[in-house]
Amino acid sequence: MKVEVVLSEMDIAQEFAEAIEARDLPEKFFFWFPRSATEWAALTSHTELYGGLWETWKEIAAHAAALAQHFHGRAPVISFGAGDGARDRLLMEALKNAGCECFYFPVDASQAMLELACAGADDEDIETVGIKADISSPVHLVYAADAAEPPRLFIISGNTISSFDPLAEIRYIAQCMKAPDRLIVDGEVYDERMSMARRDNPAARKFVSTLLASVGIGDDDGEIRFNHKHDERHEGLHLITRSFRAGRDLSATVAGQEIPLERGERIGMNFQYVYTPEAFRWLLTEHGGLEIETEYLSPDGRFLTAVCKK
Repeated sequence: MKVEVVLSEMDIAQEFAEAIEARDLPEKFFFWFPRSATEWAALTSHTELYGGLWETWKEIAAHAAALAQHFHGRAPVISFGAGDGARDRLLMEALKNAGCECFYFPVDASQAMLELACAGADDEDIETVGIKADISSPVHLVYAADAAEPPRLFIISGNTISSFDPLAEIRYIAQCMKAPDRLIVDGEVYDERMSMARRDNPAARKFVSTLLASVGIGDDDGEIRFNHKHDERHEGLHLITRSFRAGRDLSATVAGQEIPLERGERIGMNFQYVYTPEAFRWLLTEHGGLEIETEYLSPDGRFLTAVCKK
């Protein structure tokens, strides 16, 4: 297993301690601990939460012959925030069956997730180089994109782009793209009732609680709260935030360092954007400067996935 390290474990440990001190935990930390990676895999296996996205990827895989033809038999696949790489492998297997050789570059800040993605691809006899990097960093994105020459197939799936500022992230990604490249990206479609219910449920709460437990904060130490906001930068951008509120004085332990929290203090936790279909298309085209070649709506209506070019 070959992994190139841009973001070291020492770096992420220091950043994690600083994030706790600042009372704000970005997305990348939620997959850092091995237990968190395990709980995430369990969460994504819930068909009522992610089944529709799997059906979309099966549909994309069914059209792999057209992609294979575009890449002329050789496709470098660079997956930003790859996670365990399961969706990537589904598509790469279809590309192989269409006569296209794949070279896989999963990119993730989590060592545990990266190992799963690399091991899964190795098992499928796909040449793989993992890249341990922070995809919220434009510098890290450029480094990962330069792992192969165009034409490249970029992937950012599972509503991953929405765990950052999507207006900034799509521009960072678009700047990495050349004319022959293609990007597969998805976003979650906003639903007044279901968008919150998909996050405020026992399985999702268990995933969040696992991160807190990894630093010594238990379920009885406070409560996890959710909130829905509108992003005024464009109509149809919805932001769902979550936070932990300490119910008593306590401390978090990060790399042996005790960080005190007073009763009533809050820690902002990772957020996610959801969109109206019109807002998601605007994000990719008018804001991101991309052109949508093909669009897929998941059978459950939850995800909108686009194949884009520059």
